[in-house]
Amino acid sequence: MKTKLPLLFTSLMFLGAWTQESTDIKKADWIIGTWENKTSKGSLFETWRKINDHEYRGKSYILQGKDTVVFETIQLVQEGPNLFYIPTVKDQNNNQPVHFIAKISSENQLIFENRQHDFPQVITYTKTGTNTLTAEISGSKNGQERKQSFPMKRIK
Repeated sequence: MKTKLPLLFTSLMFLGAWTQESTDIKKADWIIGTWENKTSKGSLFETWRKINDHEYRGKSYILQGKDTVVFETIQLVQEGPNLFYIPTVKDQNNNQPVHFIAKISSENQLIFENRQHDFPQVITYTKTGTNTLTAEISGSKNGQERKQSFPMKRIK
């Protein structure tokens, strides 16, 4: 009986980790689609699609005339128990991806942090309605706290 107890405990821990791994990214299903943020300078779009059960991909872009100008590609990746938001921004960070780890992942909010990054240190997506969300970047820049919000509406 003593040898079975550690084996049972290990199996339950593995099952718990597997369940957590398989559900965090699924909580972000509401982000899939095409979102628009209309501004006085034009429209900013963000498009998300599901690649598989462990990865979603997104891109942020602006339409300038008939041209699509992509300025950011994003991966949302489940790696073991961790969910990562990995943006690659054109002409920033030597065009290398930056990893942000999920601090909160729920059916209505995703919060990612990287306290070592220059700006932003926090990226938040909040589902504000069936077809609306607010993306927000925040953190410290040049010693001052900053926050920028992007209310978006689903168009697809």
